[in-house]
Amino acid sequence: MDLIALVTSPIWGFISSAVPFLLVLTVIVFVHEYGHFQVARWCGVGVDTFAVGFGKEIIGKTDKHGTRWKLGWIPIGGYVKFEDDANAASMPAAEGAADPEAQSETAFHSKPLASRAAVVAAGPLANFIMAVVIYTGTYMSIGAPVSLPIAESVQPGSAAEQAGIQAGDRFVDIDGYKMTKFSDIQARIWNNQGEPMAVTIERDGNTIYLSVTPKATETTDITGSKITVRQLGIRSGQISREQKGFTESVVLASESTWLIITTTLNYVRGIIRGRESVKQLAGPLGMARTTGYVAAEGVTALLQLAALLSVSIGLINLFPIPMLDGGHLMYYAIEAVRGKPLGQGAQEIGFKVGFAAVLTLMIVATWNDIARFFSS
Repeated sequence: MDLIALVTSPIWGFISSAVPFLLVLTVIVFVHEYGHFQVARWCGVGVDTFAVGFGKEIIGKTDKHGTRWKLGWIPIGGYVKFEDDANAASMPAAEGAADPEAQSETAFHSKPLASRAAVVAAGPLANFIMAVVIYTGTYMSIGAPVSLPIAESVQPGSAAEQAGIQAGDRFVDIDGYKMTKFSDIQARIWNNQGEPMAVTIERDGNTIYLSVTPKATETTDITGSKITVRQLGIRSGQISREQKGFTESVVLASESTWLIITTTLNYVRGIIRGRESVKQLAGPLGMARTTGYVAAEGVTALLQLAALLSVSIGLINLFPIPMLDGGHLMYYAIEAVRGKPLGQGAQEIGFKVGFAAVLTLMIVATWNDIARFFSS
């Protein structure tokens, strides 16, 4: 195979997408695990292993505290193993681990409930902080996108046209939420579950009250894959960027991070209610493909995608599924109510159920990735 044939082959396309994705994922995983690690150190917990990736160790080093820092050959995921953990999922090493008197002072499971909860919650929190830092830096350096909440044009036959919205209309509020920029309109649409929205607009100095329901529309994303999104059928005017000061950038960055969280939670709620399809889920292959396309747009676009993925990974880890951070927090909540932790047997059953749930989710998401690949 000559060089030109290699560069234009599907194999090269996969490699060119996988490399930036693995780089971004490695940073996100490191930040997540470092959140666990740092708070554990603050709480006096002994840390045996800090691993990025799974499988056989490629390279590693033991620090002065006895923590083994290592890179595994399977470059997806990572873990921090605390003193007295039986495995990377932080299961107690033995039934006696539930008894603080039977453990050393630095054992994780001997620590007070509040300390253990803080250590577990620190990973997802670190992911959220990472996103805020990225967005803050972006808004301070190249500026935040600015576009007035005005419908520059209205697509024929769209939900907006059917509701009576016209080109030039300025959105004042939607469902009581004030619209100050066009992205505010987009945020309300993204969080909509196919329900009517009360809209207040200004037209030629007059205030008009309308009701509009975004339509589920099939469109194509940057990778060429078909996805279903809700749209009003309006376009914004010219988008400019305004550099912001530190304080304003932090506020905007926090709002951007919160928007990702609420949009994701609304999507999950939509799945539970049967209003959203699991076909929208993307797995590692889909995320790698998207990362490759975004990386071609430049460093800024790649950083913003990293922020999005960081929030998503942090949020997913907070879901109350045994084996994930949220599952541990759920166990701690039960412990707080009962006054003692669940028995090791009950926890092991929960972790097996959690593993099955995560595995099923990964299979569905990967199947979606493959289906999108062949349909695009």
